[in-house]
Amino acid sequence: MKQISSLLLSCLLLLPTGMNAEEDTPKQWTLRDCIDYALEHNITIQRNRISAESAQEDVKTAKADFLPSLSGNISQRVVNRPNSARGTIISGDNITTSESKTSYNGSYGINANWTVWNGNKNRNNLKLNKLAAQQSELSLAETANSIQEQIAQLYVQILYLNEAVEANRMSYEASLKNESKGREMVKLGKMSKADLAQLTSQTAQDNYNIVEAKSNIAKYKLQLKQLLELTDSEEFDIYIPAASDADALEEIPSLTSVYEAALSTRPEIKNSQLAIQSSELNIAVAKADRLPSISLSGSVGTSSTSMNSNKWGKQIQTNFDASVGATLSVPILDNRSAKTAVNKAKLQREQSLLDLKDKQKQLYSTIEGFWVDAYTNQQKFKAAKASVESEQASYELLSEQFNLGLKNIVELMTGKANLMNATQDMLESKYMTILDRQLLKFYKGEPLSI
Repeated sequence: MKQISSLLLSCLLLLPTGMNAEEDTPKQWTLRDCIDYALEHNITIQRNRISAESAQEDVKTAKADFLPSLSGNISQRVVNRPNSARGTIISGDNITTSESKTSYNGSYGINANWTVWNGNKNRNNLKLNKLAAQQSELSLAETANSIQEQIAQLYVQILYLNEAVEANRMSYEASLKNESKGREMVKLGKMSKADLAQLTSQTAQDNYNIVEAKSNIAKYKLQLKQLLELTDSEEFDIYIPAASDADALEEIPSLTSVYEAALSTRPEIKNSQLAIQSSELNIAVAKADRLPSISLSGSVGTSSTSMNSNKWGKQIQTNFDASVGATLSVPILDNRSAKTAVNKAKLQREQSLLDLKDKQKQLYSTIEGFWVDAYTNQQKFKAAKASVESEQASYELLSEQFNLGLKNIVELMTGKANLMNATQDMLESKYMTILDRQLLKFYKGEPLSI
């Protein structure tokens, strides 16, 4: 029974420790985690989101322009005429006098105005504000796309460097073995101390390469944290997916298919197309300044004064008046302001058409760059992969011959350098191919995923 109790006590003591160890393990961020978090917390994206919300408020204001305006006013005044023998107050058609030189006067009214027609300017302004709201949303999408691309590039760089660290570590271990073998050969008189020094230098260089690669990983992680707006001191680490060689050898989507899909999905193209529509509406708004406008107005009001012997309620009733009217405004001479506005709006339309062509050209250039890089890096990867296999076999043979004294230190170090160069080329071309393929798929409208 004592043994069972001791065993249970040990389990209970160990349980919290295990739980804490699990809780202390830093989260490993996948690419999707990074993107989703950045879309929610990145400051640039949040600013664009606020701009989009502000544009929606402008739409509501434009809708309200169709409604009449209504205002009320209450005025209370104290009037003193010290040099007048008798006080006189004129209120509408009523003239009142009093022996008092000080009077208390009040006026109360409600005024309404409604623009019935102004050349459809209010309708076109509403359409303009709706287009502006759509453009704000598209600008937000543009920013989000840019942030996602930056995250993907940093993420892939970290994956590449992580594998480069492993390659450098293997090279470092091989250098340690060569150095150890060299020390034995020096003792036996089969190698000079100068040659041993070269082996020692190679070991130090490989260790430096490991440190440098880890330092670069830390820098890229810092840049990634900044995009995610992570400012705390909590350890940040990413999930390292198993990126196989097959991922770099997958078929690359055709340039034409990516560009055609991007033309119909990319927000920068849609934004430019909406800018053309806005310029057309601006022309219509400018032309409306040449047209007459019709508005209706109405008001009700009353007044009171202390110089009238009637009670306040009686004065309010007696002085009550109401009016309604219509106004027709016809522009005759406006110092060419309307014509200038129309001409500038037409020029803006031409500018918008050129902007669309420029955006399409930039889009094609960007996609073509990704496609060329993907194709080139894929071919480099195939060649580098074969080169690594060849250099690996050559280095293993050189190592055996070096151990037997058939090869010198220069030949061994040259073979090792060739193997490392081929390995670095293979890793770089592999991950750059994966990145470029993902970006091409992204421009087709597919989500980024590695």
